[in-house]
Amino acid sequence: MTDNTDPTDAAAARVEAGRLLFAKECQFVAGAASVDMLPELPLNEVAFAGRSNVGKSSLINALTNRNTLARTSNTPGRTQQINFFELGGRMYLVDLPGHGYAKASKEKIDIWTDLVNTYLKGRAKLRRVCLLIDARHGLKVTDREVMDMLDKSAVNYQIILTKVDKSSQSDVKSLVEKIRSELAKRPAAHPEILLTSSMKGYGIEELRAELASLAEEVE
Repeated sequence: MTDNTDPTDAAAARVEAGRLLFAKECQFVAGAASVDMLPELPLNEVAFAGRSNVGKSSLINALTNRNTLARTSNTPGRTQQINFFELGGRMYLVDLPGHGYAKASKEKIDIWTDLVNTYLKGRAKLRRVCLLIDARHGLKVTDREVMDMLDKSAVNYQIILTKVDKSSQSDVKSLVEKIRSELAKRPAAHPEILLTSSMKGYGIEELRAELASLAEEVE
């Protein structure tokens, strides 16, 4: 049987599904500052990870059309716990502490690292990790360490380039090609790299559509 679905119509339907989902109410439901505080939650989860100051909170705010849902700060390391936000009763958006922030105390960094790694390795409802990479800087050692851990744990992750408006198109294109060749050797990596700018709204529609495909079905 031939599938006669128009690819353009299918893409438009995905975008609309993303728009409708992210137009729903999104609210903070739990925060975990230690492993024993991690909540047991019933819905699928999508986690946002990345180096400190990569723009995780700004991206979550842009996705949900809210200015203050996730706290933003110019001070790296401001997010010091895992924050869970329920989106329309269909999924959780999970804001992780930034990795690679060296100015916090070693003890605090160790606690954050253990917390994030425990969450990422043992979360049954975690459908994808959005690994945010600053388009101006590319992959760093700490990013690759997270990718190694996710590959080993078979946790699906997708590279989301942030702040693409702050780099030239040629630089972004070169970076995408470089990262794509690296992802081809990584078993848990999603092959598609998404380009975003929270400030300009670039790529937000596409990311909403991608994440909506991971939400719980409406009964």
